Amino acid sequence: MADLHTWQYLAIALLFVWSGFVRSGLGFGGAVLTLPFLLMVDNAPLVFLPIIAMHLLFFSFLTIATAHFRAREGHGDNTVNWPFLRYAFALMLVPKLIGVAGVLTLPTNVVSGFIFVVVSIYAVSYLLQKPFKSNSRTVDALFMLLGGYVSGTSLVAAPLVVPVAASRVQKHELRDTLFVLWFVLVAIKLAAFAWTGVDLQWRGALLLLPCAAIGHLLGLRFHRYTLRADTGVFFRVLGGGLLVVSLAGLLRLLVAGTGA
Repeated sequence: MADLHTWQYLAIALLFVWSGFVRSGLGFGGAVLTLPFLLMVDNAPLVFLPIIAMHLLFFSFLTIATAHFRAREGHGDNTVNWPFLRYAFALMLVPKLIGVAGVLTLPTNVVSGFIFVVVSIYAVSYLLQKPFKSNSRTVDALFMLLGGYVSGTSLVAAPLVVPVAASRVQKHELRDTLFVLWFVLVAIKLAAFAWTGVDLQWRGALLLLPCAAIGHLLGLRFHRYTLRADTGVFFRVLGGGLLVVSLAGLLRLLVAGTGA
């Protein structure tokens, strides 16, 4: 990110505020609801993915540790559903590793295009207020397998995994349970990046940490609100914005591919 324009740096900083907000507010979405916008600013997924991953590790650990401490002190209930995590890891780890291999070998435009297509599908589901869900154990398992692969390629698996988790986990447990799941999956991805020589962008992660922290604090307040309120309007607006950005990103990739 050394040769960007001033407006690009400002846009990236604001987007990481947004990333921190949705991550702590919803327990998911730090990547899926931010990455399409970042790729519009600079089409470099292997620059932004490590930064998002390191921020997720830091803030998920902080949130889980705080909740655990409060529970031990008698100021709250346990907020992590360990049986669901055992179920999730059993299904997701192998496709996760396959997905990590894919993102390391595929061309940048292919990875970006894949992200835009996946997020467009998610955006439509938000607009229609019909997120992916099923009442079938087989379909749930398929969502988890696909979620593992998508998480390996782009860190945007949340809309596949969250509906399954929501059907098996109490509402007050959902966010922190997902944080533990993302922590393990993201640690695997970062380890693969480091092993294959991908720049982990740790300087950029440190510089953008205050931006993510501002969003994190705002998101904590929003999370308390979501536990007692309907957030359907929020997701419809979010879905519309994501769809516009993702379609614009796909158009840009198509134009670049034709040399226009």
